[in-house]
Amino acid sequence: MEQKLYCIKSQIMIAPKVFKITLEGDTPVSVFPGQFVNIKIGGQYLRRPISVCNANETKLTLIYKVVGKGTDKLSHMYEGERLDLLIPLGNGFSTANAGDRPLLIGGGVGVPPMYFLCRKLTDECRSVHVILGFNTVEDVFYEDEFKRLGADVTVTTADGSYGVRGFVTAAMNSIDYSYFYSCGPEAMLRAVYDASNTDGQLSFEERMGCGFGACMGCSCRTKYGARRICKDGPVLNKEEIIW
Repeated sequence: MEQKLYCIKSQIMIAPKVFKITLEGDTPVSVFPGQFVNIKIGGQYLRRPISVCNANETKLTLIYKVVGKGTDKLSHMYEGERLDLLIPLGNGFSTANAGDRPLLIGGGVGVPPMYFLCRKLTDECRSVHVILGFNTVEDVFYEDEFKRLGADVTVTTADGSYGVRGFVTAAMNSIDYSYFYSCGPEAMLRAVYDASNTDGQLSFEERMGCGFGACMGCSCRTKYGARRICKDGPVLNKEEIIW
């Protein structure tokens, strides 16, 4: 973990209340799919954890949704302003057991880390299928970006306004996959867990105090004892999870 200053290169809204921000730093930092950064925002006591959507040399791409005062303030920052980041944080995804046909499942703001992972898996010459879950057609983002990586993409919407009607599990049974990865709300992760027929990894979203394991505020029970989502996670293996 390092404390770094990053300059905002661009920021755009890509869906209702969902922003894509590109940052550039002075020195390279190794970041892996599934890891996150913790951003200091002026006037806010706690940093805001945001997963990494993409990383390339000294540049970072983050995608976040405005859900409170901190992210609202971040959404009003402009090109040239600087952000204080703790980077990289968390335990990311491992591709060791992905097999030839991994399935990636992202829901809402759980989609961004799936993009970074998809890039890694396609670079490893694996045949990737991606399920992206949203509430309505207006919420859909990054479908074309996944396709440009060479992945097969299925989009689901809860109201049926685009793609497959229903939740992400509605599309899982028709796909032949060797392993799965998922990130999204806990209710979605549990549904994916129940519907899956292979081993896999799930990335959990959790409110965090420190973001690096000191405060124990985001601890959860697993079959192997208490684990900290920010330090031991956010990625946990399917077999260790206790619901």
